Amino acid sequence: MIDHLQSRKILGINGVGRIGKLTLWNHLNLGYFDYFVLNTGRKVGKNLEDVIDYLVKDSPYGSLDRFLYGYSGKTAALEITDHERGLFTINGIPIKLYTESRNPREINWSREGVQLVIECTGGYADPTIPADHPGGSARGHLEAGAEKVIISAPFKVADGSQKLPPDSCMFVYGINHSKYDPSSHHILSAASCTTTGLSHMIKPLLETRETSRIITASMSTVHAATNNQKILDGVPKAGTSDLRKTRSVFDNIILTTTGAADALEEIMPEIKNVGFMADSVRIPTSTSSLIMLNVTFKTDLNEAGEPRLNRELINEIYKTAAAGAQKGMVIYSDRQNVSTDLAGYPAAIVVEGIETHTRTGFIEVNAETLRENGIDAPADINIPVTHAKIFGWYDNELGSYVNMLGKLAVYVDKNMP
Repeated sequence: MIDHLQSRKILGINGVGRIGKLTLWNHLNLGYFDYFVLNTGRKVGKNLEDVIDYLVKDSPYGSLDRFLYGYSGKTAALEITDHERGLFTINGIPIKLYTESRNPREINWSREGVQLVIECTGGYADPTIPADHPGGSARGHLEAGAEKVIISAPFKVADGSQKLPPDSCMFVYGINHSKYDPSSHHILSAASCTTTGLSHMIKPLLETRETSRIITASMSTVHAATNNQKILDGVPKAGTSDLRKTRSVFDNIILTTTGAADALEEIMPEIKNVGFMADSVRIPTSTSSLIMLNVTFKTDLNEAGEPRLNRELINEIYKTAAAGAQKGMVIYSDRQNVSTDLAGYPAAIVVEGIETHTRTGFIEVNAETLRENGIDAPADINIPVTHAKIFGWYDNELGSYVNMLGKLAVYVDKNMP
């Protein structure tokens, strides 16, 4: 490691697309890391000025100046210190740009003193692929000198016969990040934006007695467009299974899938006992998405024969979470929000309390049927169940996902062995 870097907190970012660029913004604001190494894996623009121009502007969120300072008129200080070496500073914080190597194994992280890399290309999410694979691998970062890699996506194991390696684990900050073991976990997944928001909606329910007995649940996310969709209709690639993603993102509401339910089981194993379904509806907006969570609970009646579980109790659960264990990550709102209100909002999930609804019904079980199954029942039984519909906003890019990814990165760096 270069001597002048010994005392610095350094972050490597591989890929500066949507998540990579916003990760830089997030950490410039947090102020924990004081040196950044960015790798684009290819030449970008005509010169370094073009790269900087891209990094400090954003269509959904405006400029870096606005992100850091609002509408105060204050601007970030930019200075190019070495064109040839790709060095520049933002507010005095040094940033180095690499453009030569796409393969993680060939990025010289050790030369820059990088111990932690956030992998943001979307192309290296399979931890079972060896470091020397010709197409590249997340493990290549470790061979290139990094100690830890955080992938900004769920793991995607191409060979279904292979198990997740023991050094690889999925974490969402505020849910299971405390289970991170610096001595054994080297490749981490920060799950997905939807899994991040969904897990923070589910956690308070599982930890409250009245809502812990979940019979079944389902989720639909009304999701902003992403870069893997087509601007205009396109010809599907060979083997494409979801033809709808080849249709114009500008012109369509698109039904598609999400891996949020599977990822949720990875970070919250107790959810495996629940029949959980998830799907996604893509819409023509640039950011901010909405989770519509449907949950059916086994419930109790009070002395008056009324259900103990109702909308007031559920909203109170989220208010308690927002003020307690999930403070700053769960926000409870009584406002009538629309999607643009949540763009950049720094919370994993914002629960729209005015739209929480519950209904309680009864499952009738015949006494004769019970007796035939060896259960002594003198009369028919009515089992109360409560169905709840809960809405949660999340900014699928900067506000929710990148914010929580940033907290995870700081946690991992602070616990570096």
